[in-house]
Amino acid sequence: MTGHPHPLDPATAGEYLAGRRIMVAAGLLADPVRFAYYGLEEPSKEEVLAGASQPGAADRRLRAFLLNLKTGESADVVVSLTQGSVVSARVIDTAAEGQLPIVDSEFHLVEEIVAADPQWQAAMARRGLTDMSKIRICPITAGAYRAPAEDDARRMVRVLAFLQEGEHDLAWAHPVDGVTAHVDLIEKKVLRVTDEFVLPVPRESGDYDDPAVRGPERAGLRPVEITQPEGPSFTVDGGLLRWQDWSLRVGFDAREGLTLHQIELAGRPVIYRASVPEMVVPYGDPRFRYWQAYFDTGEYLVGKWVNSLELGCDCLGEITYLDAVICGETGEPREVRNAICIHEEDFGILWKHTDIFNGSAQSRRQRRLVVSFFTTVGNYDYGFYWYFYLDGTIECEVKMTGVVFTAGHPGGEYPYSTEVAPGLGAPVHQHLFSARLDMSVDGQANAVEEVDVHGLPVGPDNPFGNAIAQTVTRLTSEASAARPGDASRGRVWRVVSTERTNRFGRPTAFTLCPQPHPALLAHPDSPLAARAGFATRALWVTRYDPAQRYPAGDFVNQSPGGGLPAYAAADRDIDGQDIVVWHTFGPTHVVRTEDWPVMPVARTGFMLRPTGFFDRNPTLNVPAPPGHCHAG
Repeated sequence: MTGHPHPLDPATAGEYLAGRRIMVAAGLLADPVRFAYYGLEEPSKEEVLAGASQPGAADRRLRAFLLNLKTGESADVVVSLTQGSVVSARVIDTAAEGQLPIVDSEFHLVEEIVAADPQWQAAMARRGLTDMSKIRICPITAGAYRAPAEDDARRMVRVLAFLQEGEHDLAWAHPVDGVTAHVDLIEKKVLRVTDEFVLPVPRESGDYDDPAVRGPERAGLRPVEITQPEGPSFTVDGGLLRWQDWSLRVGFDAREGLTLHQIELAGRPVIYRASVPEMVVPYGDPRFRYWQAYFDTGEYLVGKWVNSLELGCDCLGEITYLDAVICGETGEPREVRNAICIHEEDFGILWKHTDIFNGSAQSRRQRRLVVSFFTTVGNYDYGFYWYFYLDGTIECEVKMTGVVFTAGHPGGEYPYSTEVAPGLGAPVHQHLFSARLDMSVDGQANAVEEVDVHGLPVGPDNPFGNAIAQTVTRLTSEASAARPGDASRGRVWRVVSTERTNRFGRPTAFTLCPQPHPALLAHPDSPLAARAGFATRALWVTRYDPAQRYPAGDFVNQSPGGGLPAYAAADRDIDGQDIVVWHTFGPTHVVRTEDWPVMPVARTGFMLRPTGFFDRNPTLNVPAPPGHCHAG
């Protein structure tokens, strides 16, 4: 370690090594113990706000999930770098709480186990496939399905197969359907092979690098250059980012990816911490792959697979990059260069008016600050973008691309899948993200109001039937604040300060504006709904608790359930309290033929817009662009 970082700054390589030495000295890392997760244990909000934000003032801690690859014993460990000691080490009851995330060596182990298994070899031979070197093994988290019951007590993966004929062949184009292997990762054996049906392996190439597949390259696309001759308008000092009236701290975590802290606008607090700490991708084909549902954050760690971004490929303009430090299963750190991209970009018209009375003609350009990263989790690639606008709006956007997960298509009008190539199907699925917004609108005392708009019946106060009204419902307890979205009512949620008002005497606020997408479509009684309970509602509001960090619980892999439904069951008071707002968002993806063989970016997200936070338009002082954009 060099110097004293801010307590919310990500852990450095030196800190990870120091924490590892503490665990070695305590006897916690005897072979074959591996790290399933390793990251900063942030100090509590109370500690930071009480003055621990000064460098070196807070106890610097790391948290590790440790897995014994031989016995399956799992531990949740916290070490203090400041004290040089282990703070806590708890053995996890995996049957009741869930398994730790998959570690890298387990993926490689499964390939060896399955390829050597006679049942698997026989299933492949049934399909005319005898060269195991051409079979790509895809180990997938097993979920928790209560049948057979003993499976849920094991550390397991389920295996699907794809055929890759050549080095550059796209294996996703050639699923070997109807067969799966169930593998015990601790006993290191195939428990059984389920071989239900045989479909021909689709043969059409999906190699989008092949000119024969992609076609002749387009002509006529002339260069687009984005320049800022005087440099960017923002500054970065360590993890502290400032731009216009915004200030925030940028962090990064192997599990959550990008984390944002102490977001302030015009010197006033808005959000203490913002992140997207979970996502679930449930597939809707009940025929054979009923168990396909991936919690890409809790089971695989989205931050761990962060991309190193390239100027001109991933980012255009005057870019500032931040590196990330990620640890593998041995706890040894590695630096990912250019993991986080920060830049500003023009975003069209901010406001414009030509007045018919005074002759004034004015235009102003909108601009936004962008903080983003990209990660690859198996077949999908996700970009997480946070935007900060001149008018005080905050937007979170997720960009989804990559290759859709494929299966054999049985032909005909099969309702659960789209045929994207001859005999090749892409099942209907959802991408459901959970944003955790530790709100602090003008302080820690906040409340949430649900706002619906609707028409009114014709009557004495509405004789011509044109009235439009709002219904505002205060959410006062955690149980009552588990809310569905309702686009037909234009439903939004207003986070209000209970201590500060604007010049009209109304609470200062920010409004959460969702997109109109359905929540989890799995049946409420399904095992998946128990595990992904957070995704059954568009909104949850809970009292701040530093231990309640993840919407599906701490240990998601094979978990029977937990997280937000359990948090909200306490039914604590949330009116005028220190609250956390959780928002579920994301699309239901009915795959198009245009999504194959690589998917153009699809976007999803939400906005937070100031509502009475300012007394008037806060962008009146934005200068006009040079030229002839204003008169009068």
